[in-house]
This record gives sequence, C-alpha cells and structure tokens, in this order.
Amino acid sequence: MERFSKISDSTSFIKQLKEEGKTIGFVPTMGALHQGHLALMRRAKAENDVLVVSIFVNPIQFNSKSDLDKYPRVMDDDIKLLEQIRCDVLFSPSVSEMYPEPITKEYDFGILGRVMEGANRPGHFNGVAIVVKRLFDICIPDKAYFGEKDFQQLAIINKLVKIENMEVEIVSCPIVRENDGLAMSSRNMRLNEKQRKLAPFIFETLKSAKEIAAGKNVYDIKQWVEKQFINKKEFELEYFEISEPVELQPINNWSDAKTAMGFIVVNMGSVRLIDNIRIFNNFAVSN
Repeated sequence: MERFSKISDSTSFIKQLKEEGKTIGFVPTMGALHQGHLALMRRAKAENDVLVVSIFVNPIQFNSKSDLDKYPRVMDDDIKLLEQIRCDVLFSPSVSEMYPEPITKEYDFGILGRVMEGANRPGHFNGVAIVVKRLFDICIPDKAYFGEKDFQQLAIINKLVKIENMEVEIVSCPIVRENDGLAMSSRNMRLNEKQRKLAPFIFETLKSAKEIAAGKNVYDIKQWVEKQFINKKEFELEYFEISEPVELQPINNWSDAKTAMGFIVVNMGSVRLIDNIRIFNNFAVSN
C-alpha cells in the first residue's frame, strides 16, 4: 500500500496510474474504520483497477469543537484493516496541508441544504462539500463510494458534482448493520457498554414504523415514533422526519411522493446517532 500525506505526491502518483489506463475507485473516510467502510472499499476494489482511500478528520464539518476533539482517531488500527483489504493508496493529510488558507467558499444547495441535518447543523454540509471537492481534485476518482446511512450527505454530494461539473460517478451503497441492527458508524466506538446494548432500539423503532405505516397517516407515524422515546431516558430524540428521497422535503400525506423515507437522529449522551429507512416505494401505502 502506497501512503501519502502531501497533496502533490498523491496527485502525481494517481495521475501516473490514470495515464497507464487504470481506473480509480475512491472511498473518503475520517478513519475509525469499521465493516461499513470495508464494504465500500471491497465494492470499489471490485469495480476498479485501483482502490484509493483517504483518512482525514475534517474540522470544518463539525459544529462542536468537543465533538471534533472526541472523534475516534485510531490510525494504526485503520492501517492494519487497509492492508488486510489490500488497499492500493492511502492519502492521510494534515489539516494545514488540506487548508493552507482560510476557507471562504460557500455552497448553496437550495432546499436540500435547509432541512434535517442542514437545519440542525449549520455549516456542516458546506464543510463536507469543500473537503469532498478537494479530495476529488486530489485523488481524481472515476467512481467514489458513499454509504446510504448518511443519506442527506449523499444527496448533497450528488448535487455538488452537478454544481462543479465533476467527472466522477457517485456510487451509493446500502447501510451495513451490526447483527443486532445498529447502523455501523465510527461514533459507535464512543458508546459505553449500556448504551451500546440499548442502541439497536433506534432501528427497531424504524422497522416498526415501516410495518404500521399502511394503517396510519404520516402525522400519526411521526407521533408514534416520538412517543417511543418519551420514557426512554437513555435516548434523546433530536428529530424524526418523513420525506421524499430526492430533495428530502417533508411530506404530509403518503400521496405526496412515490417513495417515502424515514430519517432519525437520536442522542445517547454525547453520541449522536443517525439512521434511515425506506418506508415504501411506488406509493404502496393506502392512506
């Protein structure tokens, strides 16, 4: 595995590979790798000649300095996993390497950037867009792979590619879950033993909401989900929203969209967990 921390070295090496006719599959990460990341990497490796992975904890997408400070950093463990999966190139820059000058760029993602995570985490998606654009410029991928757990982020990146007219295919990959249903996330490392045992309740609630959707309207489902967390002192429900899957605008009636998705954010202590579920496709609910 080739390892680079300098932008110029990484780009030069990848350009040489592309001149040789090699295709580049890219998986950007913030480290603390888990099986969800590895699933993206395996697919990227299967569909391209070269697997490039970045590890960079991007400070400008965090709304809280304490959240940034607590983000897991386990580079030695990450490198072992990358070697096992036979990653070809690792790009792991410093903050000063990525951001030598003050950040001034501001993206407008329209209504997509003003709901859910966009509303609750001001500036977050601008930080995501800036780092993804820079990583794409550095790593020059033919395809870049992202998980559907961060569904709104995936939608933002698809819009970013259109805004910047970038020649990269964005490949969305299904959520990878633990055996008990908890969506895999680097943040799961921060859950204590009790929290980790209780956390699967989040996905259990989403599954139940999907199961009962056919007999209830949108408002009733949202109220039902909220009630599930009222007496659960270990959980703080930040939001549950039912939206269409393109611009992620809330729907008030099942007939408002052909596909409805449920999006949830729950805080367990200082750990913020997100998940989502496709409630129905092609207007399969009667209400």
